[in-house]
Amino acid sequence: MKKVFLLLMVVFVVSCKNEPKTEAKQDIKKVEDKKENFPEELGKVFEAHGGIKKWNKAQTISFNKEDEAHTSDLHSRKIVINSPKYSIGYNGNDLWYLEEVEGSLKRDPAFYYNLYFYFYAMPFVLADDGIIYEKVDDFVFEEINYPGYKISYKSNVGSSPDDNYILYYNPETYKMEWLAYTVTFRSKAPVDKYKMIRYNSWENVNDFILPKQITWYAKDKENQFAATSKIVDFKLPLISEEKLQDSFFDKPIK
Repeated sequence: MKKVFLLLMVVFVVSCKNEPKTEAKQDIKKVEDKKENFPEELGKVFEAHGGIKKWNKAQTISFNKEDEAHTSDLHSRKIVINSPKYSIGYNGNDLWYLEEVEGSLKRDPAFYYNLYFYFYAMPFVLADDGIIYEKVDDFVFEEINYPGYKISYKSNVGSSPDDNYILYYNPETYKMEWLAYTVTFRSKAPVDKYKMIRYNSWENVNDFILPKQITWYAKDKENQFAATSKIVDFKLPLISEEKLQDSFFDKPIK
């Protein structure tokens, strides 16, 4: 009986070895054929900041802005902002907020909850699905030409699909240096006026080059861009491949 069992096992193993593995080959081919949809120059920008493939493996990102702690799931885009006076969150379905001190939340939660996530996760968020890329004229500042790409969104992508961004990068290092952007959250219509941010300080966070400080610029009396007093510092940065529990983003029950 044991011999019969052993013989059957040998036949089974041999038959498995001889069986063509078409499904495995097809799976490998699918992975090899996958291509990114952004321009080659932007691919170099992403690479200069740590690489889009590695970014896609990350799950969680967090940073502090003033007394706010921002934490986001990079794939679902769930977000929580905690401060001593208020909290704001998006759990994938519902936007919520709480005030520890009544009247302390002086921002529109629907506009604010992911605003600084986008500013902080540059340039990688400009590789999201549903984006249209367009090469634009260089931005010239202090006799340096910064090549740029305009980023717009297909219809019904996000809460403000008419928002536009222009990423300008250093022509030698390929690091992002400027961001021009429009705000259409309230108007719900395209606008031509761009705000301008300079990404003037970066730091290495787990092999990603992420912003440490950003400064808003505006045109002065001579129609030249100059730094404003609006400066934001990002502190206590973290990026990880560990995924947080979904309940982390739910509204706390008091």
